[in-house]
Amino acid sequence: MPGSKSMNVLIRPSIRDAETAISEGIRSKMVVLVAGRCQVQYVGRAKSKLEPGERVLIIKADGSLLVHRSVGYEPVNWMPGGDVFYNVQAREQTLQVRAQRKKPAETVNVMFDEVQLVVSLLLSDVGEFSLYASEEDMQKAILLKPDLLEEHFRPITYEKKVAPGFVDVYGEDKDGKFVVVEIKRKTAGKEAAVQLARYVEAIRERTNREVRGILVAPGTGKDVLRTLTTLGLEYKHLDPRRCAETLTRVHTKKLADFLKES
Repeated sequence: MPGSKSMNVLIRPSIRDAETAISEGIRSKMVVLVAGRCQVQYVGRAKSKLEPGERVLIIKADGSLLVHRSVGYEPVNWMPGGDVFYNVQAREQTLQVRAQRKKPAETVNVMFDEVQLVVSLLLSDVGEFSLYASEEDMQKAILLKPDLLEEHFRPITYEKKVAPGFVDVYGEDKDGKFVVVEIKRKTAGKEAAVQLARYVEAIRERTNREVRGILVAPGTGKDVLRTLTTLGLEYKHLDPRRCAETLTRVHTKKLADFLKES
C-alpha cells in the first residue's frame, strides 16, 4: 500500500522492505508499529527472554519502545524514551530491531522471523492531558502513600465497618491517636462532615484512645469548615489529580521493578 509523508503502510512486506520502512520511520521520528512473529531478549539490570510469538512492537517518536502481546494492557517488554540508539538490520530471513541506551545500560533485542504489518505515522499531539481519580483511587493513593494525608500517618485498615457505615481509611497518627478518614472526590458538603462525626463517635465508644476525624476533599462547600470546627473535626485539601499521579508513578515503578527482576 503506498504511503505519504505522514503515513506509510506495508502489508506482509519482505524482510528487506520492513528494514527500510522501520529505519526511515525511526530516523524521521515517526511512530512505528510492527506486527509479526518475534522473540525478545532483554539485558540490563536483569535478563529476560520472551519465546517466539505473534506480537506488536511500537516505537514512539521519543525513542521509547513497547512490545505488546495479544492480551493485557501492559507491555511485556519496554524501554523508556530519551537517549536510545536503534539498529535495524535484516539478516537472511530474520529482522532484528535493537534498542540500546547507556544510562542505565540496557538493551532490548526484538527479532522477527515473520513481519505481517509495518505502519509509520507522523502524529501531531499537543493536547493537554488532565488526570482524574475516583474516591476509590484517592483511597488507594492514601494507603500507598500515607504522607498524602499527613506526615507519619500509618494506615491500619480501610472500609472499616462501624455502626453508621464504613470508614474509608482508618489509622494512627504520629502521636498514637486513631484517625478516621472520610474521602470525597468533589466539593464536600455539610452531610460529609456529619457523616464523619458519626464515624468518629462510633470509634470513640469502642476505645479509650483519642480519635481524630479528617475530611479529605478537593474543596468544601459553604460553612463546612465552620461545621467541622464545631464538631471537633479537621479538613485536608487533596486534589484527585495528585492521587491519580501517585497511582501512575507507583504502577510504573512496579512495572519497571518487575521487568528488571524477570
